[in-house]
Amino acid sequence: MKKKIIILDTTLRDGEQALKASLTVKKKIKIALALENMGIDVIELGFPISSPGDFKSIQKISKIIKTSKICSLARCLEKDIDVAAEAMKYSNSFRIHLFLGTSDIHVQSKLRKNFSEIIEMAVSSIKRARQYTDDVEFSCEDAGRTSINNLCQIIKKAIKAGAKTINIPDTVGYTIPEKFSQIIREIREKVDNIDKSIISVHCHNDLGMAVANSICAIQAGARQIEGTINGIGERAGNAALEEVIMAISLHKKLLNAYTNIKHKEIYKTSQIVSQLCHMPIPINKAIVGSNAFSHSSGIHQDGVLKNKKNYEIIDPNSIGLKEVKLNLTSRSGRAAVKHYMKEMGYHQNEYDINQLYLNFLKLADKKGQVFDYDLEVLAFLDEKKEKFSYFKLKKFSIIVDNENNTTVSIRLLLQDKEYEASLTTDSGPIDGLYKVLKKLTNYCFTIQQCQLTFEKKGEKEIKKIDIIVNYNNRKFHGFGLTTDIIESIVYAMIDAINNIQRSEKIKKN
Repeated sequence: MKKKIIILDTTLRDGEQALKASLTVKKKIKIALALENMGIDVIELGFPISSPGDFKSIQKISKIIKTSKICSLARCLEKDIDVAAEAMKYSNSFRIHLFLGTSDIHVQSKLRKNFSEIIEMAVSSIKRARQYTDDVEFSCEDAGRTSINNLCQIIKKAIKAGAKTINIPDTVGYTIPEKFSQIIREIREKVDNIDKSIISVHCHNDLGMAVANSICAIQAGARQIEGTINGIGERAGNAALEEVIMAISLHKKLLNAYTNIKHKEIYKTSQIVSQLCHMPIPINKAIVGSNAFSHSSGIHQDGVLKNKKNYEIIDPNSIGLKEVKLNLTSRSGRAAVKHYMKEMGYHQNEYDINQLYLNFLKLADKKGQVFDYDLEVLAFLDEKKEKFSYFKLKKFSIIVDNENNTTVSIRLLLQDKEYEASLTTDSGPIDGLYKVLKKLTNYCFTIQQCQLTFEKKGEKEIKKIDIIVNYNNRKFHGFGLTTDIIESIVYAMIDAINNIQRSEKIKKN
């Protein structure tokens, strides 16, 4: 019989600790609702004793969350416990999560006590928490560096005092999978009342092993995994829950386990956390990175087009991601070029694939990444003969008055003819630029994505803007590269407009 793995999300507690600024209550509510919608079993909302703001947000969220169990962190101190219970009192069912250092270094240098005193603190705190709820979790902080005898001793007393969940944190990300598995196995063998509790693990990623340690813990008998969305958290972060969840899903037979997570909500939740926390997702991040389901090698692209399972172990649709990318680069083969031409509605007898592929390789070597509309140009438009004209930026200005109204003026050059327009808006310079360019060019596009990166050239810091716009249900890219962010955005928008214009010319031919 498969074992259910309880998923405890601590994005709003451990994850928030890694942010430069605390999340607003409004943002925390959005994240909590996304986690609940994803099917997270337990949501750790925060550490209420730490600040009035944290207390207030927990109190508000406790009134809203209905299907997930809520949880708050507390030290083994009476005031912490009382405040945690007070913050969650509006919830029908809540958990108090107690933690206390158990390793020699924590006991001696941080807490400055002996281990007998640590056990007394744990037991009395668990009993106090039980006055508010029968769902108490006890964490042996820095368990990865705690002697197994001390660990088993305090766990036995904690369970006897009423802790229903015993958490074994690898607090500093020190432990490797084999050792971590051994710790869980020895706890199960040596603690005679361990069957009265659930073993949980909370792994940090200092050595890049948080997910591996979590999966090994399941194999050794753990039944709850703690982590965060996108792996955000203290220092190098926590176990990335999306990775743990999909590993369990993919290897459910091997692990003999399952979760109640709604997998199709994973990508959406990841994006919400990334945006609200202002924490960009690395492009090579497992499961949710932009490259996780993209393919550049010609051999891989050909294999994916024949059967996705050749190079994809996870169906992107299963996490709520519809689009799979075949990147057009100099490493791409004819199969990818044919695929994109077919996607655009062109039959192979309408163009010369050999000539198109040769021209594509030349462009890819110069440009790096090529897009579908570039293939159209290579196949059907001889720009040298037709002397294709582009919009060129002649001048732009942005003036903000004392009431925060922004006046944007732009002058463009097209075939030696100048076009100029201006408008005033109260929604900022970017919106103003966007509206003026639409007015000037008559292309009704919408901006889907705008990404800023920085490049150093000598002593200058170059701002590179990559934008993706939607025009007639089709994506067009634009790039801008200057020392000024606003100017880079203008150039990026104009670049995208010129790509639209070339595509429209091909349709007219």
